[in-house]
Amino acid sequence: MKWENRERSSNVKRGQPINNRSSSNRYNTGPSYRRGGGGYRRGPIFIPMGGGRRRGGLGSIIFLFILFFIMRGLFSVGSDVGYNDNVTHNNNTEVVTEAPAGSRARLEDFMAVVLKDTEDVWHEKFAEQGATYNEPDLILFQGNTRSACGVANSNMGPFYCPIDQSIYVDVDFYNELTNRFGGGGDFAFAYVLAHEVGHHVQNELGILGQTNKLRQTLSKKEYNKISVAQELQADYFAGLFAYYVEEKDYLDPGDIEEAMNAAAAIGDDRIQEMSGRSVNVDNFTHGSSEQRQEAFELGYKYHDIDHSMVFFDRLDY
Repeated sequence: MKWENRERSSNVKRGQPINNRSSSNRYNTGPSYRRGGGGYRRGPIFIPMGGGRRRGGLGSIIFLFILFFIMRGLFSVGSDVGYNDNVTHNNNTEVVTEAPAGSRARLEDFMAVVLKDTEDVWHEKFAEQGATYNEPDLILFQGNTRSACGVANSNMGPFYCPIDQSIYVDVDFYNELTNRFGGGGDFAFAYVLAHEVGHHVQNELGILGQTNKLRQTLSKKEYNKISVAQELQADYFAGLFAYYVEEKDYLDPGDIEEAMNAAAAIGDDRIQEMSGRSVNVDNFTHGSSEQRQEAFELGYKYHDIDHSMVFFDRLDY
């Protein structure tokens, strides 16, 4: 991906590591998420459009949460980063304004460029609907940090917290994606971020708030289907993103293939097989490798919001 010497997002911040001695128990139990009340209305899911940041979508979307829960402890944290003093403090985060040379710093710099690209894409798409897109923050951390959804830990992989509208990423995940799952390449990592931004888009559209309510009314098996539809829609949004950055001539040959390989590498069936279990569709929460690739391809093909609802339309109740 052509990303050097391009504009970075101003919404990138540094998460502060947790001091375990002074941390309360609620920050040592992993992410915890508030559940919204309400029932389940069968049929198409209504998507309210409109401006303004919605804080009612309290559903938790954790990209690769199950994967890293299973493989907890196998994740290694690098230590080759050092920022200069050109940062400003903001509660538990620092606004990242400059990064020196270095492999970890380079990845973080790359993510700042990709985040800016997502902002440009989604401002355009929301404007087409007469709506306003509110940009998420990207919190870069190493090891762990606090989020409004609980502790952000490297073992979880990247995730989106709808409570504080922030995406949490330890960029050492890039090495795990590349070395353990064979989903490497810079645009594979861009796909990961675009997927998490897709969850923020769902939050902005009100989808997360609606699907979160279903947790109280559906069985685990039934809700897993909702979860898969939600994750596939985020993959669709990543494909939509890929279409627009390619239109701007930001992609290199092979970038789309990198994203497709990453989508296949983290399918639920692949993860179950890697953990030595038999494939069980009822336990899927993100979709199979084939489904995730299809979702990305559909987003790339149609690159609009309306077609993304196909994954909910397919639900069989």
